[in-house]
Amino acid sequence: MGPVRESIVKGLVPPMRPVPREIARPEYVGKKRAARWGGGDVHSPELIDKIRVSAKLAAQALAEVGKHVAPGVTTTELDRVGYEFVLDHGAYPSTLGYPGSAGRPPFPASLCTSVNEVICHGIPDDTVIQEGDIVKVDITAFKNGVHGDNCGSFIAGEGSERSRKLVEVTHEAMMRGIKAALPGREANVIGRVIEKYAARHGYESVRDYTGHGVGPAFHTGLVIPHYDAAPMHADVLVPNMVFTVEPMLVDGSQDNLEWDDGWTVVTADGSWVAQFEHTVLMTESGPEVLTLP
Repeated sequence: MGPVRESIVKGLVPPMRPVPREIARPEYVGKKRAARWGGGDVHSPELIDKIRVSAKLAAQALAEVGKHVAPGVTTTELDRVGYEFVLDHGAYPSTLGYPGSAGRPPFPASLCTSVNEVICHGIPDDTVIQEGDIVKVDITAFKNGVHGDNCGSFIAGEGSERSRKLVEVTHEAMMRGIKAALPGREANVIGRVIEKYAARHGYESVRDYTGHGVGPAFHTGLVIPHYDAAPMHADVLVPNMVFTVEPMLVDGSQDNLEWDDGWTVVTADGSWVAQFEHTVLMTESGPEVLTLP
């Protein structure tokens, strides 16, 4: 896939954008690592109401950034759009300054822009988007002490039939995974449904990067796999639990490697990837998607 563009290469990353003092920051900003969350994944109705606000804002920010995905636009420009939108709504862009692992630098931008074979955690830079590129935008908003997290895949221009199919199937896989999440079921049922649907269309589901619990912590420790992980990841889904479902489907092999920037993850064979993500609330009757604009 992708006969127009050569492989994505590392570009020039601008300095981190400043955030006004009056905007509350997540606890991890300025620290070497995020604090381990010990509050569980089942939240009070009051806290869930706050998550609803952050999730809706994140969805609105994603929609706004998506409008700007077009040939000729840099991924840094997309970062600026998301940064300004989140700040204008009194929130903090959760990825900005998120600590790297093993002493690596913190994430320097307000969202992730992962183009074509970049699976996830792509850093916005001076890369110019080209006709037909698949641009994954992952943006999270922190407001009132809680996060709302989502991601979407946008095709610049018309795109090929092959890339459009990958994007459509990935979105459908996410929605089927969410629909399978019912109270009393294990979290791994989500991945089982996603992987089977992906395989039906000849795609592989990335195993190394998963969904997660979200709320007062950006990542709570709960793992939501996007493959058939049973008997692992058998946490039982219960009402008032909040988590993300965010499959990454590959038109090729899901084998991957990380660049030396400590963030950018790409497919080993150059295959293109699509991703979608929603923040989901488990209710008594089933899943409710919170990241809707």
